[in-house]
Amino acid sequence: FDYTPESLAKAIEDDSFKSCGSMAMESYGWAPPLGRHGTELTHAAAGKILLCARKEEKILPASVIREQVNERVITIEDDQARSVGRKERLQLKDDVLFELMPKALSHSVLTYCYIDPEAELIVVDASSAKRAEELLSLLRQGIGKLNAQPVQLQHPPSSVMTRWLTGDTSSGLFEPQDECELRDPADEGGVIRCRHQDLHADEMHSHLKAGKQVTRLAVSWNERLNCIVDAELAIKRLRFEDVVHEELGELGTDDEIALFDAQFALMTLELGHFFPALFEAFGGEEQSVS
Repeated sequence: FDYTPESLAKAIEDDSFKSCGSMAMESYGWAPPLGRHGTELTHAAAGKILLCARKEEKILPASVIREQVNERVITIEDDQARSVGRKERLQLKDDVLFELMPKALSHSVLTYCYIDPEAELIVVDASSAKRAEELLSLLRQGIGKLNAQPVQLQHPPSSVMTRWLTGDTSSGLFEPQDECELRDPADEGGVIRCRHQDLHADEMHSHLKAGKQVTRLAVSWNERLNCIVDAELAIKRLRFEDVVHEELGELGTDDEIALFDAQFALMTLELGHFFPALFEAFGGEEQSVS
């Protein structure tokens, strides 16, 4: 990835966010990561590039549309003494949408990501793989080509995390906490979700001996952060420990842009150590993956 923050901003400029028009159901594009404090489409710190995608969607509940259509169907059937067919009902639905869209409220969702060119990683703060891929597709649209794929590891996270709980292998700087999910690998197998549970208790070992696999596990790393790791290597509920917040508090600045910059730099610095350790814990990346 050889784009600078400036050249990347220029490349994605044509895909800047534009609010939904009166007849559009949604709009998706790049927004300034600094929000109202900035106008640039990229923000850089410590060699990392931050981006923000904004998605705006009209709110038109299906129940409202269905009710409007049904009312029109009833009116036609009463006035004209005939039944309304499927094709005509679909046309009525289109008419209702056409009339309601300009009046519909909308809401926006922001999705952030940062690019670490040196580590060859793109980290997307999204609640699902679908939302992450949506952002990557928008990025490809601007720069033409982006050879990015999910990290592929030597050992499946589920099997490694299961061995952590059975004590068959060392977890290094990763310490299992008090929350996990166990699944029976058989089709339609059972699922057990535990919170505030001693994961080394006999009852847990009984489930593991019966063949259940760990598919989600709360862990702490190096006394710096806590998170949940799942079988797809998604990182959920990431929280930094007090020691990290104390380091940020030592800056003693009230300037919002300077604080944002410091938070971003500190976050990427911590994750820059965390991700290699995480990949190593699962055997490292597959050799075929650059």
